[in-house]
Amino acid sequence: MTGHDNPPGPERLKDDVTAGPGGAMTDEAGVVTGDLTIATSTLPDGRAAVAVQYTGAEEWYTLTGSPSPLPPGGLAALHSEVVHRVRRGGGAEAPR
Repeated sequence: MTGHDNPPGPERLKDDVTAGPGGAMTDEAGVVTGDLTIATSTLPDGRAAVAVQYTGAEEWYTLTGSPSPLPPGGLAALHSEVVHRVRRGGGAEAPR
């Protein structure tokens, strides 16, 4: 078996952002604020999981509202929207 025989893994986009006032809402920890890393990953069912962590930490949290449906622009469009929402703050959640 060669590397070409392996199915591709999920697509994943990551960005470091500073949350706006009011931060981002997570299922596990409530509101998180400050410097965050956001990861958006495709799921087999056509949706995407959105996770957040304090930049440099090991633990990831589910952004409330995740998993999200993929918009017509795909994963990149969804990830961009999530990054925008977290930068704006206000207890940002994933699009539903």
